[in-house]
Amino acid sequence: MKVIIDRFEGDFVVVELEDGNMADMPATLVPKEAKEGDVISIEIDEDDTAARKDRIEKLAAKLWKD
Repeated sequence: MKVIIDRFEGDFVVVELEDGNMADMPATLVPKEAKEGDVISIEIDEDDTAARKDRIEKLAAKLWKD
């Protein structure tokens, strides 16, 4: 998903979504160098997600091991 930065409002960034709707995002989620008009990509990192899930499952297995 790509969003376009419309404006900054305090601790939030107003972005235009792909469907034309507007939404607020916490400014902490946007790169510090971002400015109005910039296009930001939001995507799922499937490799990191799978690695994180695997790591958590292994930790949980150690916790519940008899």
